[in-house]
Amino acid sequence: MTMDPSVARGRLSGEAVIPLTTLDPAAALDDLGWLEEAVGDARVVAIGESAHYNREFYQLRHRLLRYLAERHGFGAYAMETGFAEGWLADGWVRAGEDEGLGHVMANGMTSLMGLWTPMRDHLEWMREHNRTAARPVGFYGIDMPGSMASLLPGLDAVLAYLAEADPEYQADPAIRDTAAAFAQTSAFSLPALVSAYAGLAPERRDALTAGLAELASRMTARRLEYRGRTTAGAHDRASRSMDVTVTLDTMLRAMPRGDRQEVMLQREAALADTVEWILGREDRVVLAAHNAHVQRWPASLPGMSPVTMMGMHLAERLGEDYLVIGTTSGTGQTLNGAPSFYAGELFTDLADAPPPGSLDALMAASHDGLFATDLRGLSASDAATVKAVTSQRHGVYHSELNPLDAYDILVHVPHVTAAEPDQAALACAPAGVREPFAGWAKRAG
Repeated sequence: MTMDPSVARGRLSGEAVIPLTTLDPAAALDDLGWLEEAVGDARVVAIGESAHYNREFYQLRHRLLRYLAERHGFGAYAMETGFAEGWLADGWVRAGEDEGLGHVMANGMTSLMGLWTPMRDHLEWMREHNRTAARPVGFYGIDMPGSMASLLPGLDAVLAYLAEADPEYQADPAIRDTAAAFAQTSAFSLPALVSAYAGLAPERRDALTAGLAELASRMTARRLEYRGRTTAGAHDRASRSMDVTVTLDTMLRAMPRGDRQEVMLQREAALADTVEWILGREDRVVLAAHNAHVQRWPASLPGMSPVTMMGMHLAERLGEDYLVIGTTSGTGQTLNGAPSFYAGELFTDLADAPPPGSLDALMAASHDGLFATDLRGLSASDAATVKAVTSQRHGVYHSELNPLDAYDILVHVPHVTAAEPDQAALACAPAGVREPFAGWAKRAG
């Protein structure tokens, strides 16, 4: 049997390549005009990234958000960062908060997502855009409290709401005391979180779960009463904060028994639920998260069975209203996936070229520069070339993938680099964050 020539050559034809001129968020948007038809009436446009904290992926999201807000009226930017914490960033971009931007970046975003200068540029653009825009762009987090490092941000948001809506009610102080006993401050402390939670007596863990369930039930049962005393929006935000806090507690209960798959399943379903919650308030949403979260295809960590991801939930609920833009990369630096990350080794070098047979290798071989391809409009030969790919690189590991099912559009970034830390944000971060950054900067310098 003769192999299709396009498959044999291992690259896309020239007609499948859409060259992009720049990643500069402030540059003219003319090279994105082809997205007009691709976006259509989609309510959610998801933008993936191969790894966190790369400068180029921050810039790509910023540039695409600007295009979607200015040309298509998208009014929400939803990002893989804590839901409860995100309201601080939302208040700032809507020009309703007086806190300095460094404080907002350090405290209104989780998982170290806000500690980089491209994110500062992004938030500053949103605030400036919102000063005069007929349709302001709101900021939303979609992830767990502390992005899994602590129940406290979500729990405290609920308790603060109850103090206003039901001042005579006194929640059991043991709920917060137990949550505080294992709370951590950042992604650097996740191993310590697992250890501290596992060290709690089983009856104390059970009491925490029961106490959270009681709070959640109270929020639901008194919904009309509470909404009447405050506002519908305030109650809805507190209720969603409650939901993600309960989800994180469920995830934590799975960690001591080593059930990583259950942890991922719980998180992905909750991420999708939060995006759906945002869609109840916004007409059109730009969704920014890792490729693995947004793809319409199961993903897994090394040694795990595949897991149903957020993108699969959203695709099932939204159908053609869900558009997925995945990303690939060539050379450069990527997030360190080894345990040394927790000691401040944030990045590691990628190989000189993506591994043969991967989606990244196919894209790298297809064009020398920055480019996109619309997978839905490929010729038969180009579709066969993409179909021959069976994996994608996610930072330092690979996952099985059917690109034609997972994504609608791909953007290839030939070279990726570590983003520059934002010093004003770091100055507002906890010592447990500043110290690893300082060590990394010293080694990098």
